[in-house]
Amino acid sequence: MTGMTDAAAGPDRQQDQYRLAVVLGSVREGRFVTTVGGWFARQASRRDDVKLDVIDLAAPEEGGRGFGERIGAADAVVVVVPEYNHSFPGELKTAIDSLKPEWAAKPVGFVSYGGRGGGLRAVEQLRLVFAELHATTVREVVSFHDAWQVFGPDGEPGRPDEAARAAGALLDQLAWWALALRRAREDSPYPA
Repeated sequence: MTGMTDAAAGPDRQQDQYRLAVVLGSVREGRFVTTVGGWFARQASRRDDVKLDVIDLAAPEEGGRGFGERIGAADAVVVVVPEYNHSFPGELKTAIDSLKPEWAAKPVGFVSYGGRGGGLRAVEQLRLVFAELHATTVREVVSFHDAWQVFGPDGEPGRPDEAARAAGALLDQLAWWALALRRAREDSPYPA
């Protein structure tokens, strides 16, 4: 693509962009999800292939668009999830369960955090939930163990290059699935 003008690259670039919804999956008072989710949103926003929509479950609807409409419009979703009591937050389950067709044939990725487990037990349980909703979860996960000690007051994690590589791997997989599944949905409705 070197030497191509912006006008020539425009339509293809637009076609290669995907709409990514990042769901902040905790509503607890004093929650840490805004720190972890904010960092991930900054990583995603640096990419040319992502049109970003950050959905905070604790915030009121933005611009009159509800959770269902925003998930329905997304080509891919990343759930930023803490591990609470070896699982994921109940409010997140309620939000996920409030929708069904909006999840079908869409890729879902995870950014998790917690204590020693890094939120991975929450992710494994969420994979089962999303499988039932006909969503495709990607393998790569960004996980922060002992997250409260990992992130500095500036909202950036220690070992930023390693964290950025993990986010990049997740976003690369999501991009592939998002574009492939969007084309498939456009060619033929998913038989849910």
